[in-house]
Amino acid sequence: MKRITILIADDEVEIADLVALHLEKEGYNYIKVSDGKEAIRVISDQKIDLVILDIMMPELNGYEVTRQIRAKYQMPIIFLSAKSSDLDKISGLVMGADDYMTKPFNPMELVARVNAQLRRAMQLNQVSNENESILEVGGLIIYPDQRKVILYDEAIELTPKEFDILVLLAGHSQKVFSAESIFQNVWGEAYYEMGNNTVMVHIRTLRKKLGEDKNKNKFITTVWGVGYKFNG
Repeated sequence: MKRITILIADDEVEIADLVALHLEKEGYNYIKVSDGKEAIRVISDQKIDLVILDIMMPELNGYEVTRQIRAKYQMPIIFLSAKSSDLDKISGLVMGADDYMTKPFNPMELVARVNAQLRRAMQLNQVSNENESILEVGGLIIYPDQRKVILYDEAIELTPKEFDILVLLAGHSQKVFSAESIFQNVWGEAYYEMGNNTVMVHIRTLRKKLGEDKNKNKFITTVWGVGYKFNG
């Protein structure tokens, strides 16, 4: 069976070496790069299963690297950054990252998060296309197997977390999900203090992409004091 390959993009050599050491002990292949442009080149040239990404890098910063990755690929992205404010974390997750760790960090915790993200990605990939059903309502068509969304005959680009939230809500039309439930289902981990803000920001950007500020259709409704539901 092909070994999993993880890209480590960090211009701090000591950090990259430490991460690589622990990934190797876990049985993973790894590739190290020290700037954003090289990270994009590696991802374009070969199969990468997960990316561990610093934000403050030469050439292209981590946010721009994430934006370019998400335009084409769905592999998990974990930010590993010295930027530690709640705003930094939320910004990283909204950009399309699947997880965010701050430096200094516990290497074993990072490995545990890598394992969790890879398990989740594999579970998503193992879902048979025959078991997937197209979701369609009011000009919105969702193709879960292709991870594609069409709105009024035009494709719209969603981050992986935005897509997962949309599928969760649309797949259970009229069911109200609390922010905690959405976080646990989509992020696949225990709810934490900033989880509510994280979900709220993702819902807001998702609504904007669905054109709810200019179209009459309102796909996602806020049930005040409870959570969110999809109008199907």
